[in-house]
Amino acid sequence: MTVHFIGAGPGAADLITVRGRRLIETSPVCLYAGSIVSPDLLAYCPDGARIVDTAPMSLDEIEAEYLRAAEAGEDVARLHSGDLSVWSAVAEQIRRLKARGIAYTMTPGVPSFAAAAAALERELTLPGLAQSLVLTRVSGRASPMPEGETLSGFGATGATLAIHLAIHALPRIVAELLPLYGADCPVAIVVKASWPDERVLKGTLADIEAQVAAAPIERTALIFVGPGLAAEDFRESALYDAAYQRRFRGRD
Repeated sequence: MTVHFIGAGPGAADLITVRGRRLIETSPVCLYAGSIVSPDLLAYCPDGARIVDTAPMSLDEIEAEYLRAAEAGEDVARLHSGDLSVWSAVAEQIRRLKARGIAYTMTPGVPSFAAAAAALERELTLPGLAQSLVLTRVSGRASPMPEGETLSGFGATGATLAIHLAIHALPRIVAELLPLYGADCPVAIVVKASWPDERVLKGTLADIEAQVAAAPIERTALIFVGPGLAAEDFRESALYDAAYQRRFRGRD
């Protein structure tokens, strides 16, 4: 018996990996975070599968489901939104599985920031202008930020920021970043990237709060801040420059 942790992607059922879908199709048990994982993905479960929404459950209750499946010799497809590598809460589950001697695998998924960038129709790194992307969040009830990991600290680098789980803190974000990026710095907010009701707001640090006030956002939103979000006057990459010699071109 194995627990398969699967990055279920940002929402759209066809943005899961081939491997992830196959694991869902062959696992007689499926645990999914119903508050943020699209129910459309459950269509991949085999007939008769035990499907459990973990949104209202505690970690102890989730562990009990793993133990029940282990006793029955049934593989578990455990779906988490986006990708498993960030803010997935798989680490504490893995720790408990190890203590129980239960095998597990990890299958990556399409991260929310990538789906949001696609919704913006933008590359987040531009030659000579933006070459770093910082994935971060703000302190919340579930998990405070470590000392030293601050918006002002990251903002001081001038990098593009992808701020997760923070739409409730938009006024604080604007206040902290305004002195660093300037009032005309582009801001983009993508709500429910890849879902049927996806929504995109574009503005600047000067006006983004007013836009959100006019069209309130409660959750499942990602905030981007950085000069590269609206830039058009950037140099072309040397990668495809006719004069740029590299080993794959086979030129003398």
